[in-house]
Amino acid sequence: MIYLDNNATTAVAPEVVASMQPYLTTAYFNPSSAYEASRGPAHAIASARGKVASFLGGVRPDEVLFTGCATESNNAAIFGVMRANPGRRHIVTTAVEHPSVLEVCKEAEREGARVSFIGVNHKGELDVDAFVKVLQPDTLLVSIMHGNNETGVVFPVADLARIVKETNPDIIFHTDATQSAGKLRLDLNDQLSCVDLLSFSGHKLHGPKGVGALFVRRGTRIRPFMCGGHQEGGRRAGTENVGHIVALAEACKLAEAYMESENAIVCLRDHLEKALCERIPWMEVNGAGTDRLPNTLNLACHCIEGESILYQLDAAGICASSGSACTSGSLEPSHVLKAMDIPFMAMHGSVRFSLSRFTTAEEIDTVIEIFPGIVERLRRISPYWDTAAHAPRG
Repeated sequence: MIYLDNNATTAVAPEVVASMQPYLTTAYFNPSSAYEASRGPAHAIASARGKVASFLGGVRPDEVLFTGCATESNNAAIFGVMRANPGRRHIVTTAVEHPSVLEVCKEAEREGARVSFIGVNHKGELDVDAFVKVLQPDTLLVSIMHGNNETGVVFPVADLARIVKETNPDIIFHTDATQSAGKLRLDLNDQLSCVDLLSFSGHKLHGPKGVGALFVRRGTRIRPFMCGGHQEGGRRAGTENVGHIVALAEACKLAEAYMESENAIVCLRDHLEKALCERIPWMEVNGAGTDRLPNTLNLACHCIEGESILYQLDAAGICASSGSACTSGSLEPSHVLKAMDIPFMAMHGSVRFSLSRFTTAEEIDTVIEIFPGIVERLRRISPYWDTAAHAPRG
């Protein structure tokens, strides 16, 4: 099997599996208990918090909040800020956010908030002029993703956060860094020093599913999203998932060590992109010409269905995606590609390849060999494709 769906989830690194094993077997004790055996798990959580804080640029360990996933982190950030600041009701986000932000903002609208959804251009780049103009005196929160999960387009979060703070330092800035964590450096004491809240998840950087983190800069007004216990400094109730927290910290440490290898991933991604674009007519790269995540390639194949491409790839032993894993069961075209105004016949034929540090050159060469044939076969039976002309009908 060739796995190229790493923006959906990643393989858990062997070192990460080893790090969590003791807390699933012998050191299973509740870290909040008073007896001696519980001190080991409690210390492990404290150590993990320090490692994640270091991964985020050396922030204070007490600014790191452990959650169950990035979706929970995003919910906790947005709803927590709303509950702590009821006098201001305006939220700014983008039209291309992950559903865990987009749907939360729509729910906030139903609860009485005003939400401004900023659009993007054909390349997937944010309309910065529109962003600046939409900031208002009662703007409470800006939530803008760092890297797009479908196209890989990276937003200039550092600059946007700086603009927000220069406009009104009371506006809280949140970024969903789920896709960029482990691929791009996240220094919250340097280039991201104007970011107040940052979310990410373990299973996107070779950690396990079921654990995430939320950075909360000291002084940020936010209420607990989950109540009922003293854990996480009273900010997130529930017995800590010790093994997974330790595993997240180990995954962060490994990601930092392997960060330099992202250049090798870029080379593999670019080789795949160049080879497929040379072999397949009427296909373009969604997000081409912009700053993209180093591992992500989103291709728009005219006149065929993305679902059909995925079935054929699966039959060939290749795992890919047509967009967000959270919406892959829907027949609706991607909201991200809609916002980018991708042509209808290309939007429906889009497929995403996302690599990891475990992806090999041999695997990429196999995809280059197989994928053009899949596209050709599907176009041969497509009513929208003129096989003789090697172009769309009409």
